[in-house]
Amino acid sequence: MRRSKDGRGGRSLAPVLLAAPVLLAALVASAPAWADAAPGATACTGCHGPAALGSAIPSLDGHAAADIVAQMQAFRSGEREATVMDRIARGFTEEETRAIAEWLAKPEAARHAQP
Repeated sequence: MRRSKDGRGGRSLAPVLLAAPVLLAALVASAPAWADAAPGATACTGCHGPAALGSAIPSLDGHAAADIVAQMQAFRSGEREATVMDRIARGFTEEETRAIAEWLAKPEAARHAQP
């Protein structure tokens, strides 16, 4: 295989630079459309997404927004003990919590639908 070299005998960056727009377009096309997600909501799916099924961390798929809000309030007040969720819940206002819960309560396909 022949390698590209620049005029000084080093490897050329031309193949990388030529491929960059294609790679960027592929990343954008494959990225979920989370533009309508409430601030902070997408971070929740990292632990509570579909991959959480079968783990100690419960998936939030199929939960109603009111249930998610109630659990966040319980974590915030200390009624429900947690290792990290109590601190996370305290970081959001009531309004932010409701917005996050409403987004999380949407079916997964709706959360990832392209605009």
